[in-house]
Amino acid sequence: MERQIISEVLDTIKAMTVGELMELTKACEKEFNVSAAVKLFVPKDPFQPKMPKTEFDVELTDYGKQKVKVIKVIREVMGLGLKEAKEFVESAPKIIKEGVSIEEAETLKAKIEEQGATITLK
Repeated sequence: MERQIISEVLDTIKAMTVGELMELTKACEKEFNVSAAVKLFVPKDPFQPKMPKTEFDVELTDYGKQKVKVIKVIREVMGLGLKEAKEFVESAPKIIKEGVSIEEAETLKAKIEEQGATITLK
């Protein structure tokens, strides 16, 4: 029975004028709260150059074999007490500083890696 109803509806639509079809479309949009408008999709330009990254996070990835020396540098850099610095280092990987310039990130990385730690810039 459904096929018969669908067939009848389609036959009715086929017999309609353009004006009647437009009226039907508007009525369907209103009744079902939908839109028959064509939505344009404009893809992102694949050749658009990426903006260079200006802010970096400095992460202590591993403290290496000289944990005491790394703790001292972390205390100095972050202004932590001995206990806090030790806990920080032992919980690596851990972000040391967020949103710093590349110059500051590289300086910090060199200073801590000098003590045997592994630093990742993100």
